[in-house]
Parts: sequence; structure tokens; C-alpha cells
Amino acid sequence: MTEATSDTSHKTLIVGNWKMNNNITDSIKLVTALKNLVKEPLEPEVVLAPPFTALYSVSVANQETSFKLAGQNCHWEEEGPFTGEVAAPFLKDIGCDFVILGHSERRTLFGESDEMVNKKIHVALHADLIPIFCVGESHKERENKKTFDVIEKQLRKGLNDITMHDLENFVIAYEPVWAIGTGNNATPAQANEVHSFIRNFLAKLYDAPTANNIRLLYGGSVKPSNIKDLMKAHDVNGVLVGGASLLADEFAKIIQFAD
Repeated sequence: MTEATSDTSHKTLIVGNWKMNNNITDSIKLVTALKNLVKEPLEPEVVLAPPFTALYSVSVANQETSFKLAGQNCHWEEEGPFTGEVAAPFLKDIGCDFVILGHSERRTLFGESDEMVNKKIHVALHADLIPIFCVGESHKERENKKTFDVIEKQLRKGLNDITMHDLENFVIAYEPVWAIGTGNNATPAQANEVHSFIRNFLAKLYDAPTANNIRLLYGGSVKPSNIKDLMKAHDVNGVLVGGASLLADEFAKIIQFAD
């Protein structure tokens, strides 16, 4: 089989995950600052993932920009008696194009299993949302040389019953758990090694054109000082940014890394 390689025609994707930070006022201030710092038209595709309470306000503030909107999570049912949960159709209704699913914090802090993530991917696709499907290994798993085993298991179970057609606008984010919020990031070589593994595994699971079409993001202590080197890696099509996306100056530099 020919080795799968990234489709270079894809637009770079930069996602800012604000996590449980920023009330409505803070969110509007951040978007306003970004609008003043970032030149339009944007080179990369930029997606903002504020907390649920600020989604509508950010959606309104985004109207004069090219910024897209993402939910940070969703439930695997479209409606029902699930107090405190948010359904994928609600995210679509408020203006989201994307939803982050399987983030390591959801897996480790809230016990989300691969099977739960898979159900969420299905409901997101049904709601016409683009999943940003997160996978990644812990520090112990990397030390024990289990990285590829962990990633393959997460991919195989997370993509259960997902068709090639479903993957047309799909995004997968590799976020090594040991790099998230620690200040330690994977080297470009480490990131590209895992991204290459993911793409080749997808080629075996589906086919090479499908694998090549999927945008692969790196997430884990992304900042202005490492964005250029990360984006030089052949199979890195973008980044999932945490802490640095909360600082307008920092995130603007990441968005405009090519300048």
C-alpha cells in the first residue's frame, strides 16, 4: 500500500479551546481584541470554542469576522432527560460548525470512554457538526512505549460505524496528555510521527484518499514560540490551542504564524 500523506490543499485549521474560562463580558472582550489584531482575510481557518454560556454572544461578535464557532462537548442524545447536558442540535442552532469530542480532560476527569465518544461523534455528524475528535496517550503510556497501541484503540473504537462519507470534513486532534497545560510540548518530530501513524492507520481502516483528506491537529502547550516549527511538520495540518488562546496577543501570533 502507498503510504498516506497529508493533503496539502487543505486550509490550516487553528482551534482555540477556552475551556472553563471567560464569562460573557470576558469572551466579547477577547473576540474584540482578536478582531483588532488579526488581519482579514484569514490565511488559516480559525475556530473559537468558548464555554456554553458565551456561545451566543461570541456568535454575534463573530459576525463581522471569518472566525468559526465550536462547542467544547455535546451529549450523545439529541434531546431528553439529561439535566446539565447540551445536545448537538442545540450547538448547531446557536451557530456552531464544529464540536470538540473526546478531549483528554473529558476522558480523565469525567470518565468518558471510547464508546461514549463514538456515540457523540455519530450524533454530531447527524446534526451537521464537524467533529474535532481528540486522541492521545498519557506520560506513563509513552514511557512504556504504548503510544501507538493507545492511539489505535482510541481511533478504532471512536470511529466504529463511521463511514468514508462521514469523514469528508472530519478533524482528528492528537493531544498527548503529558503535554496539556504542562508547558511541555511534543517536538515537531514526535508530533509528526504520531500524525503519520494516524494517517496510515486511517488508510488501512478506510483508504488512502480518505486518510489524506482528514485534517490532523496537534494540541498540547502550543504557543507562539513553537507554532512555526510544529507547522513545518509534514502531517500537521493545524493546532488545538488551550491556554494561549485566552490571551489575544498570543493567539493572534499563533493565527498569523506565517507572517
